[in-house]
Amino acid sequence: MKPEIHPTYEIARVSCSCGNVFETRSTVSELRSELCNECHPFFTGKQKLVDTGGRVERFQRRYGERKKSADAQA
Repeated sequence: MKPEIHPTYEIARVSCSCGNVFETRSTVSELRSELCNECHPFFTGKQKLVDTGGRVERFQRRYGERKKSADAQA
């Protein structure tokens, strides 16, 4: 390996949107995550919907209205 071409591998602090903070190793000193083992449904056993940016509502607005207008024309 060539010397001085590899990035430094340091301790990184990972913070989740639920408030959980833990340390790991990475080339970046600070990381942010939306899900972790404390809040992910697979690990907690609780079912919850993770809707990013209101995609479900946007889908219902687009295609829900289209169905109503098709019924009105018939």
